This record gives sequence, structure tokens and C-alpha cells, in this order.
Amino acid sequence: MLSRIAESLFWIGRYVERADGTARILDVHLERLNHLPTEERRSVARELLAVMGARPQSEDFGLEELLHALAYDKHSATSIAGSLGAARENARRARETVSSGLWESLNTTYYGLNQHRKDVVGTYRYCHWVLERTAMVSGLADTTVSHDDSWLFLALGRSLERADMTARMLSTRDVLSAGMSWVNMLRCAGAYESFLRTRRAAFGDQHAAEFLLLDRLFPRSIVYALRDADECLAKLDPSAQRVGFINDARRIVGQARTFLEFHRTDDLMSELPEHMERVQKAVSQASDAISRKYFNQADELAWVGEVS
Repeated sequence: MLSRIAESLFWIGRYVERADGTARILDVHLERLNHLPTEERRSVARELLAVMGARPQSEDFGLEELLHALAYDKHSATSIAGSLGAARENARRARETVSSGLWESLNTTYYGLNQHRKDVVGTYRYCHWVLERTAMVSGLADTTVSHDDSWLFLALGRSLERADMTARMLSTRDVLSAGMSWVNMLRCAGAYESFLRTRRAAFGDQHAAEFLLLDRLFPRSIVYALRDADECLAKLDPSAQRVGFINDARRIVGQARTFLEFHRTDDLMSELPEHMERVQKAVSQASDAISRKYFNQADELAWVGEVS
């Protein structure tokens, strides 16, 4: 497979999942933000933007600016609109590889952004429309793309981004801890019913955080997403050694996953920020390692002149 095609598929997976995760985070926090006093709202908006990996563009930064930065800014890959636009552009570059259904779904979603502006439907309905569209895109990717290397790169990007977005979602709990229940956080991840079936009578902050962080059967938990990424990397590079791993990305992902799975603590809540920071750092490092191994061929193919 051409490296440019593999890279486009990888970023389709990441951008679609980023749009989905950002929509979930905005959805769960929007009502709470609307009820805060003006000054507190500005402070929380800045902190929430920082959790999402961006910085305010001006001193006069509040809820309206936050919604533009995370929902409607088509020129920023941090926002929902920007992520969906970038996903469509990558699908256009890999048009000969992606299925017609996947391309049409991304194309329709992109052009549907204009009909779902804030002044037309409001942010709440916008977020729910995005969740429906990203679910459709993911479903078409899984059911209309052959599960060969093409799909593996797409699924790899999706899994890494999902681990990162779930970590960011859990990090926002510290930003809006006052009045923010874990029930809302579980609903944000689509985990509420699965959590109740798993835990039944046992319910509390520690149990909810543990479920979203460590559950091996829930698709949006961090451990599940990292395991998916590890499996994709293993299939993309099945070469085995008797000692260690040649693939830096697989080593990074594996270390992050096994640390979480085998690390036991009596006070998960106090260690949660440290775990989230570790996960986000691992995702960033793994993404860089994947780019070096599979995508960046320019240095390897650069012409080297004769040395006189």
C-alpha cells in the first residue's frame, strides 16, 4: 500500500473519532456551562479548551468563543467541523481505496455542516447530529471496507484517538467537578447502561472511573481502545522477535495498556489525572512512531549525491 493512502486512512479514523469525542464532551458540559456565573464560565471555558489541547485566541474568551473553537471552526482540526472537513479531505485523497458508501457518508456529512450551524439548530442538536453521522461513518467503514491493511490503518487511527478522547473526557471531570455527576460522564461515553449491567448495585465515582478506564469489554474504555490499537499494529507488522519489539508504536501502546491493566490502587480518583496524562502522552508518541515507520518516506528516498 502507498504510504500516502495509509496515512489518509489513518487520519480518517482519527478525525472522525475526534469529532465524535468532542461532540460528546460538549454535549455533557454544555448545560452546566450555561448555568455558571459569567466570570466562572469564562474561567471554566479556558480550562476546558486547555484540556482539549488548544489555547484561547484572545483575553475575552467565554462560552461563545469556546463553542466556535470546539464545534464550528472549520479551519481548526481541534473542532468538530474542522475534523469532519479534514476526514473528508483525506477520504478524497484515498478515493480509490475507500468504499463509495464511506466516501458518500463523509461527503454528505461535510456538506450538512452548513445546515446545522448554531443559528439554525443550536449546539445541542448539532452535537447529536454529529454523533449520528460519525456512528454511520464508522459503521460503513467496518461493513463496506475489506478488513485488510486499509481497514487496519483506519481502525488504528480510530482506536488511538478514542483512547485519547476518553482520557480528555475524564480529565474534564476535574474542570467541572462541581455539580457534574458520574452518571452524566457515563452517559457522555454511551456507557451508562453497560455500566449498570456490569456493576449493578455497586455505584460510585471510583467504580465509574474504573469502568471507563479499565473495562476490557466496553469499546470506549481506554484499555479496550489501546488493546484494539495493539492488535492492529501486530497485524500490520506480524514479524516476531525472540526479544523485544522492533515496532516502537506497539511497544509504546503495549506499555501504556499493561500499566493500566496491572496497576492496582485503593484510590484511583487521586491518581486519575496522572493516568490521563500518561495515556495522552502515549497516544502522541505512538502516533509519531507510526508516522515515522509507515508514512514519512521522504528522508529515506531522498537523493544522496556522490561524495568526491
